[in-house]
Amino acid sequence: MKIAVAADHAGYPLKDTIIEVVRTCGHIPIDLGTNSKESVDYPDYAEKAGNALVDGSADRAIVICGSGVGACIAGNKIVGVYACLCHDTYSAAQGVEHDQMNMLCLGARIVGTELAKQIVVAFLGANPSDDARHLRRVGKIKLIEKRELCGEV
Repeated sequence: MKIAVAADHAGYPLKDTIIEVVRTCGHIPIDLGTNSKESVDYPDYAEKAGNALVDGSADRAIVICGSGVGACIAGNKIVGVYACLCHDTYSAAQGVEHDQMNMLCLGARIVGTELAKQIVVAFLGANPSDDARHLRRVGKIKLIEKRELCGEV
C-alpha cells in the first residue's frame, strides 16, 4: 500500500520513525511534510493527507500532531476520509476492520515512540471486514455523510 504520512511541527519529531515503520511493514511511504519544528498549522497537513486518500495517490494515511485531536477533526471534514485518533493497538486495528478507517491520527505528545510504532503496525496490518453487520454500519455512516452533503434532513 501507499501510505501518506503528514505531521505538523509537534508531530515532526515522530514522523521519520513512523515513515520507517511503514517501510519495514513493506509499504510505500509518501512524506507530505512538515520537515522542521517550525510552527505550522495541523489542518493543512491533515488536508494534504486526506486529499491523497481521496485522489487515490494513497491507500491510507497517518497524520501526527501534538494531541492527534486537531488532525482527526480536520481529516474528518474531507468527504471520503474516515479519521480516527488512536492511542492503543486494538482501536487502530478494529477501526480499519469494523469501520473502514483510512486515516490514523496520532498525538506525538501523548503516545511514546514504541507505542506509536505498535499502533502503526496494527493499523497497517488490518483489513476491512466484509461481515454483513460491519458493512451495514459503515453504510449508515456513508448515508449520514451523503445527507450532510446534500443538505437533507
